[in-house]
Amino acid sequence: MAQARGGAMAVAAATVVLCLLLSYFELAQAATYTVGGTGGWAFNVAGWTKDKRFKAGDTLVFKYNPSIHNVVAVNRAGYSSCTTPKGAKVYQSGKDQIKLVKGQNYFICNYSGHCQAGMKIAVTAA
Repeated sequence: MAQARGGAMAVAAATVVLCLLLSYFELAQAATYTVGGTGGWAFNVAGWTKDKRFKAGDTLVFKYNPSIHNVVAVNRAGYSSCTTPKGAKVYQSGKDQIKLVKGQNYFICNYSGHCQAGMKIAVTAA
């Protein structure tokens, strides 16, 4: 009886270790991208996403001057119309780090006229 219990505990411990390793490797594979490259979060960054393959869990870093810009996580309608939906998350630090979720991720600057002038991106994460 004691051997069976010990064997079950060993299997449970091995399962826990395996789960922790899988979580570690999943996190280790996540990438970090600075939006806009060296120019940072600025006007006409929409093309910056071209030729990049994003995954859920990747981190976007938005670097900008917080006295003249911000980052707002919006839905498709907010992205298309350059409006901030009620309850949208507004970032204002100038060095925001945002994890991507699977599917479409939309971001705009909601300072007057900035989104309309091209300060917005749509990122699809696999």
